[in-house]
Amino acid sequence: MPLTEPFPSLSDITRLIGEAGKRLVQIGACEGAAGNISVFMGWEAYIERDFPRVAQYDLPIHVPELAGKVFVVTGSGRRLGEIAYDPEANLAIARINEGGTTCELHTSPRALFQKPTSEFNTHLALHRSAILRDNLNFHAIIHAQPLHLTYLSHLPEYQNTVTLSKRILRWQPETIVNLPMGVAYLPFELPGSPELMRATVGAMEQGHRVVLWAKHGVMARSDLSVKRAADRIEYAETGAHYEYLDLAAGGKASGLSDAELRQVNAKFGVGSPLF
Repeated sequence: MPLTEPFPSLSDITRLIGEAGKRLVQIGACEGAAGNISVFMGWEAYIERDFPRVAQYDLPIHVPELAGKVFVVTGSGRRLGEIAYDPEANLAIARINEGGTTCELHTSPRALFQKPTSEFNTHLALHRSAILRDNLNFHAIIHAQPLHLTYLSHLPEYQNTVTLSKRILRWQPETIVNLPMGVAYLPFELPGSPELMRATVGAMEQGHRVVLWAKHGVMARSDLSVKRAADRIEYAETGAHYEYLDLAAGGKASGLSDAELRQVNAKFGVGSPLF
C-alpha cells in the first residue's frame, strides 16, 4: 500500500539504502561490487542539491507508464557496503522522461560510475509491475548474492520452488511469517538478459517476495522500506544456511514438521499455500 505523509526525504532514502547495503555485506551477500539496489519515490524530492549533474540516459527497456517518476539507483560497479559512507559517490537519481525511452540521470560530481547498474532493466520492469498493480508511491528492489542460497541453487534437488521453499522454511517459525510464499526458483539465465527480467517479473507477480536466480543470487522487493527488502534476503539466507549445515552434518536434523508449520501458518494468519 502507498506510504503516507510525512514522506521520507531524499537523504532519508539514501541513508536507508546505505544501511541496507551495510547489512548485506555483514551477512556475506554482496562480495566486491556484487549486488544492486533501486528505490521508487512517488513524491516530490529536492534532487539538485546533492545530485546537480544532469545527463540524458537511454533506458534499457521502454517504460512509458513510468514517465515523470523518480528512482534512486546504485551505480554500475559500485560496492553496496560503501553507500553508507558516501551516498552521492555511489547512487544516481533517474527521472523518467515522457515516452519512457530515456531519463534524466542526476549524479554528483563525486560519482564513481558512468551509468546505473547493468540490471536496471529488471529493476524497472519490477517497479512498473508493482506500481501499476498496487498504485504504489514507494517500492524497493534489491539484488544480492547470498552464499548459501546461491549454493543450494547449484544442487539439482533444490532446483524447483516447492522443494527449495519447504527446505528453507523448516528451520525457524519466523521464516514462513516473513516469506509465506517461500522463495521462487528460476533456472539460469544470463545476467541482465530480457529472459531473466521477464521470468523475475512473472515470479514476483505470483506473490513471491524473494526470487532465487539459479547460480547467481536473489532479487527481493518491498513496498514498505528498503531495509524490509534486505531483511527478506536475510531470512531466506538464514534458512539456506541452516539447510547447508544440515547437509554438511549428514541430514540428521528434522526441522519443523509440516504440521508444526501449519500451526504457525494458522496462528499468525500467514496464508502460505505451501503447507
